[in-house]
Amino acid sequence: MSGNVENLGTSGGGPSPSTLSPHGYPTTLAEKQKEKARVSRTSLILWHAHQNDVTAVRKLLEEDRSLVDARDYDHRTPLHVASLHGWIDVAKCLIEYGANVNAQDRWRNTPLADAEGAKKHKMIELLKSYGGSSYGQNGSHFEPKPVRPPLPNKCDWEVDPSELDFSNSSVIGKGSFGEILKAFWRGTPVAVKRILPSLSDDRLVIQDFRHEVNLLVKLRHPNIVQFLGAVTEKKPLMLITEFLRGGDLHQYLKEKGSLSTSTATNFALDIARGMAYLHNEPNVIIHRDLKPRNVLLVNSSADHLKVGDFGLSKLIRVQNSHDVYKMTGETGSYRYMAPEVFKHRKYDKKVDVFSFAMILYEMLEGDPPLTNYEPYEAAKHMAEGHRPVFRARSYSAELKELTEQCWAADMNQRPTFLEILKRLEKIKDSLPAEHHWNFFNT
Repeated sequence: MSGNVENLGTSGGGPSPSTLSPHGYPTTLAEKQKEKARVSRTSLILWHAHQNDVTAVRKLLEEDRSLVDARDYDHRTPLHVASLHGWIDVAKCLIEYGANVNAQDRWRNTPLADAEGAKKHKMIELLKSYGGSSYGQNGSHFEPKPVRPPLPNKCDWEVDPSELDFSNSSVIGKGSFGEILKAFWRGTPVAVKRILPSLSDDRLVIQDFRHEVNLLVKLRHPNIVQFLGAVTEKKPLMLITEFLRGGDLHQYLKEKGSLSTSTATNFALDIARGMAYLHNEPNVIIHRDLKPRNVLLVNSSADHLKVGDFGLSKLIRVQNSHDVYKMTGETGSYRYMAPEVFKHRKYDKKVDVFSFAMILYEMLEGDPPLTNYEPYEAAKHMAEGHRPVFRARSYSAELKELTEQCWAADMNQRPTFLEILKRLEKIKDSLPAEHHWNFFNT
């Protein structure tokens, strides 16, 4: 169940075949520099279109008319971005430079479909006047192509829905695509993510569901919520994981407020262990939505934490430990979002380290970061270089220093989770002896 906000990644269409090696990479230094500059301009025009900066958009197009057809990770063009926000002047400028009014993104949405979905009436009129069609998931016309079944073959984890007992079920979470319920499977309490029946034929929803199932089935770690099975052959589609009785960290912090140094350290260790496992190379999983709501407590004693909800996670194969990726921008939850994601720039697994810093801050302070800002404004404020202010006095200087390093503006300056674990173990060992005996009392 994806919680995507608007996707504005930084990738555009690739260079022409003549500039690529057989493997698809630029072959000379000059070509690499040219490709880097092109990707940078692609990111810029998408960003300026998002910001309603028609002057900057026009300047870029005067320098390179081909940027009018720039594409992000989800194949969205600058006109898609302008249409979604209703930026009329930017749209007129793009159309003037030859933008394709019926370009389709990876969900087959046209700019007009986006404008209709966002109820931008003046934009709808403008696009229709230039021959725009309402096509795609958000539009009034749909692709006739049939939707593939959720998963190709029956697996040993396929669950017959008749085995699930919802007679005493309770809703423990809701999202735009469905809900999460506590139910029973073969007598065991489980958490069931159930897709709304009305969306079980939606191509994008099925794609996200398939992705999450295929990801979860590979994961085995004490600090990762355990996948138990899925219903993929009947509707509604359902994903089944272990049920954790302690609720989520968001609710725990809401009730407890700021945590002691010992509790915060131990909680941070559990989160970092799970994340270090996910970030293990060469098959790195970037969570992309690490936040207190997605960190779960095993029981009411809060003696163990697990990382969950992989609806937005991205599995990538690392060829070089310093690789960065052209991935979806503005993915996840604004308040915990790394600046490079908010700015639609290339990013890597260090975005999760930034989110971890926000969680660590919240555990120490008792309040979410920049709680006096709305989520979007908080993300924007941090993207401009600002950071939350430490006010509590009960935490150690070492934890404050670690938090500040984890939210460094330069993602290359942020430590890895393996490095974070070493730092946290040292902090734990330096605590007074009595804390070790009564570690979880707050």
